[in-house]
Amino acid sequence: MPEMYFHVRWPDGATQRCYSPSTVVEDYFVPGGQYAVADFVERSRTALDIAGERVREKFGFFCTGASGQLAQIERAAAAYAAVSGAEVTVESLTGADGSTR
Repeated sequence: MPEMYFHVRWPDGATQRCYSPSTVVEDYFVPGGQYAVADFVERSRTALDIAGERVREKFGFFCTGASGQLAQIERAAAAYAAVSGAEVTVESLTGADGSTR
C-alpha cells in the first residue's frame, strides 16, 4: 500500500506528522488547507477509516496504524474543543519516500 504522511499545525503552533496507510488522504486534505478543528477530525476519521479498510481488503486485517493515528488526532483536538474559531493547517502531504504532493 502507498503510505502517506500529512503534516499538520495545530492552533497553538505545535506540529504533528500524521500517518495514513493509503493515499486516500489526498481526497480529504490539500497542502495549505485550513480546517476547523472539528472538520479536521471528521475528515481524518473518514480518510483513516477508508485507509484502514483498504488494508483489510488487501491483507485481511484492519490497519492498526490508521486507528492509532486517529486516536492521536482525537486526543490532540480535544485540547481545542472550547477554543472558538480554532483551525488546523495541513502543511504538506508526503509519500513514504519523502516526495511532496
